[in-house]
Amino acid sequence: MPAPAFRKTLLSPAFVIGLAFVAFQAWILLTPQQPLFERPVHLTFALVLLFLTKPLNAPALPLWARRAIDGLLILATLGVGAYYLLDFQRLTTRMENVSPVFDRDLWAGVVLVALLLEGARRAVGMILVGVLAVFIAYAFWGNLLPGWLSFRGFGLDAAIEISTMTTAGVLGITTSTSVNFIFYFILFGAFYAAAGGGQLFIDLAIRIAGRATGGTAKAAVISSSLMGSISGSAVANVVSTGVLTIPLMKRTGVPGHRAAGIEAIASTGGQLMPPIMGVAAFIMAEMLNVPYARVALAGLIPAVAFYLALLLVVDLTARRDNVRAMTAAEVAAVDPILPRLHLLLPPLILIGALVWGYSAAYSAVIASVSCFIVPFLRRNTWIGWSALVEGLREAPRQAAEVAVPIASIGLVIAVAVQSNLALKFAGSLVTLAEGSIFLSLALAMVGCIIMGMGLPTVAAYIIGAVLFVPAIQNLGVEPLAAHFFIFYYCVLSMVTPPVALASFAAAAVGDAPVMKTSWSAFGLSLVAFFVPFSFVFDPAILWEGTAPQIAAGAAAMLASTTLWAIAFAGWCGRSLGPLARVLIGAAGLVAVIAPTGSLPWGVGFGCGWAMVVCVYVLARRGIAQERAIAL
Repeated sequence: MPAPAFRKTLLSPAFVIGLAFVAFQAWILLTPQQPLFERPVHLTFALVLLFLTKPLNAPALPLWARRAIDGLLILATLGVGAYYLLDFQRLTTRMENVSPVFDRDLWAGVVLVALLLEGARRAVGMILVGVLAVFIAYAFWGNLLPGWLSFRGFGLDAAIEISTMTTAGVLGITTSTSVNFIFYFILFGAFYAAAGGGQLFIDLAIRIAGRATGGTAKAAVISSSLMGSISGSAVANVVSTGVLTIPLMKRTGVPGHRAAGIEAIASTGGQLMPPIMGVAAFIMAEMLNVPYARVALAGLIPAVAFYLALLLVVDLTARRDNVRAMTAAEVAAVDPILPRLHLLLPPLILIGALVWGYSAAYSAVIASVSCFIVPFLRRNTWIGWSALVEGLREAPRQAAEVAVPIASIGLVIAVAVQSNLALKFAGSLVTLAEGSIFLSLALAMVGCIIMGMGLPTVAAYIIGAVLFVPAIQNLGVEPLAAHFFIFYYCVLSMVTPPVALASFAAAAVGDAPVMKTSWSAFGLSLVAFFVPFSFVFDPAILWEGTAPQIAAGAAAMLASTTLWAIAFAGWCGRSLGPLARVLIGAAGLVAVIAPTGSLPWGVGFGCGWAMVVCVYVLARRGIAQERAIAL
């Protein structure tokens, strides 16, 4: 970073406030405070940073007017923060529905909700604001709706009390997760990228897979899975790795929309990949009241199955379409890996700290500190002050862009729970499905995908968990499996047309048609689309059961998704006809969905692999005959 830019960054208000944000989070990690002190201060920092780093974009207004509006919003945020600091003792000890609601409570609550709506708009767009507006309207005018949707509605006092004065609304589980988990893992991701870890992942993937058939696409999948497991954000992963991998794929013959689609689905899958996964995984741990390490362990087998199936599809389609591998010269142009291999230590330190028993937050902080120690183990990876400044600038900014939208989702939780909408919705879903677990799961799947279009994964997951998980659990499904089912489809909604945030980002990076990119990414996601059904019927896949049961479930999952991948790629030594693809795909689908070891699973698994072996043997014989004729 040039010296003038370096000084400008250090003196910018956003950097100074971001540094104070980091210092505050370090203090409460060492000296925990009351929830109604920690969470409002965290949210105040996040809102101020968001308004500073994402200024109002309204070209119709003059610049001074836009800056004045931003300034008023920041002052309003500070005012709300001061209200919570002065009154947190009263708010902590008051009795809900008994203690009075004062005028200052109403003013602060209304202003906070307005600030969150504007912050959510700037962070993720109008779709989330629309969802929030629907639930706010339902809170006041739910009595106007017919049937089971109807409820008496809240007055302003009750609405503000449950939404902003307790730990059940915007200061509830979502903000708690941001305070206690998400901030520290975002800090680690930003520090690791600044220390050169992201570039190492990309270069390592090229060295591993570049010379293989479809090597650039495989390198994109590998690097995005590695980086995605650290960043936990599909869009951020697309932007960080896609700027290199998409042009690289295009140079080796992969069409632009397909290259962007591969990057979009590979980056999206990073939210399923331990050790960090996505932001929603931390909230899942809070909702289930289990250690985050348990959630990460449960996600291991599905994530491996997802990426192996994706790699197989990429490989088979590259063979089908004759996509060239990278040349030896292109691979050799990548900086050597061995002199930088020690940069893999920070993620390993993170995993080791989690396994050793440290809390998730402490583990992330230890790994974050290591990011600025490990590079000095070898002279060639030394970093300067600019890397530290870059990490300290990016971490608070990224944390703010996550904290504000998920805090606003607390409004949805408060309304859905207090109005009994969640329970009534669960009952109606069971009635609609007439007690069929398959139909209930299918309806929940469709609901998650529709709801997730245009929403961040975490927002879609929280709403899905509130509305759909109770209904799935009422059918006898274990809580962990029910939450993972919803989580998985909310992740895949990032690449589901017509609104697919990860695909849109990849199309922009790769200068590719948006809808063609979206459909390409969605088509690639189908290789693992029905995997969540296996969670419900085979708990071993989520690491529940004995070691032999878990090993058998994992092997069956990988073999079953392989069948499904072969059918979608349409290649098995030679191009597959429509009938062969349908038959292998149907067998693979049965094997994926049916419980491991059951009769339907055995029939699907056996028939599918028998067809694959026959096709492959016939293909090899055909090639041998062609060679004999040529000779």
